[in-house]
Amino acid sequence: MPHHITKKITILNADITTLHVDAIVNAANSTLLGGGGVDGAIHRAAGPDLLEFCRTLGGCKTGEAKITPGFALPAHYVIHTVGPVWEEGREEELLTACYMNSLSLAVKNGCNTIAFPAISTGAYGYPPDLAATVAVRSIRRFFEENENAPDVILVCRGEEACRHLKTAIKNANRYEKME
Repeated sequence: MPHHITKKITILNADITTLHVDAIVNAANSTLLGGGGVDGAIHRAAGPDLLEFCRTLGGCKTGEAKITPGFALPAHYVIHTVGPVWEEGREEELLTACYMNSLSLAVKNGCNTIAFPAISTGAYGYPPDLAATVAVRSIRRFFEENENAPDVILVCRGEEACRHLKTAIKNANRYEKME
């Protein structure tokens, strides 16, 4: 069942490359030239034009975001963001920046819907429960600061990943009621 907040955050157990939304977010590496996990799946589904376009962007720094057309994907745009590698340093700040910068690009490009994967939880080793908390907190903050924020779909692969997101939303709602 979808969870509703000021705007809307929906949790969906799905393949992000199949979603008919305005933008999907790619958990990219700094080259933006494709890789493993979600990044590789998005590049494969978008086709070779995405790689060619990404070659012109000059890479992307951790926490930043860049936008490209969706090419062969059902999504109109791909917003590429580079998540932090888990080393117990500035990860929370950088992961927050990934969400905030991706959402800002979505607004600038007129997106009404955006889908996020679990950024940094794969090869970059960010603990999924902590990453879910950062994701929910960041998105809610963006909603508070931007009345034209898009609806957000948090895409998870598998029940455990979905459970982390549901817990993060439940905890955020509980915290909000306490204030």
